[in-house]
Amino acid sequence: MTKYVCPVCGWEYDPSTGIPEDGVEPGTSFDDLPDDFVCPECGAPKDVFEEYDE
Repeated sequence: MTKYVCPVCGWEYDPSTGIPEDGVEPGTSFDDLPDDFVCPECGAPKDVFEEYDE
């Protein structure tokens, strides 16, 4: 699964781990996150996140 990175602060969303502390189960794709999802570190909106391939 493709990871996504916040261009504002560098926080990465990894679908394989999700964000369990925020109720996002492992295996949840970035596209399946709610439209109002924001970066948990800086509050940047979902639509600014960029695909990140290792």
